[in-house]
Amino acid sequence: MKGVVFFDGASRGNPGPASCSAVVRVEGLPEREVAAFLGTTTNNVAEYCGLLLGLYEARELGADEVAIFSDSNLCVQQLKGEYKVQSPNLIPLYQKVLSLLKKFSRWEISHVPREENKRADSLSNRILDLQEKIRGE
Repeated sequence: MKGVVFFDGASRGNPGPASCSAVVRVEGLPEREVAAFLGTTTNNVAEYCGLLLGLYEARELGADEVAIFSDSNLCVQQLKGEYKVQSPNLIPLYQKVLSLLKKFSRWEISHVPREENKRADSLSNRILDLQEKIRGE
């Protein structure tokens, strides 16, 4: 089955309170939104966590092929092999992503403008808004 993943990560401050999210579609199934609060981390770590969240959800829903979309040029270019992964914080996440991608028979990743990733972006920000309310900020 083919899947589609749109993912995003957000941090308020860099590092700062952070969240990640993904919107996942797998043919024949209802669309899923998944999100998580990450605590304090960087935006790039949050982006990779959003990708992992989306990939795990796609596999859980039975996808064996996946098309991935993100407005994070860094993640996209690193996964395409155009940019080297140098940050010690990103290397283990990058390796987890590569390991998970091996479970798909086919995958592709594309950079999209932020406007085309609004739902994942909005979801990440809603999680941060809710966390601020919980903490009374």
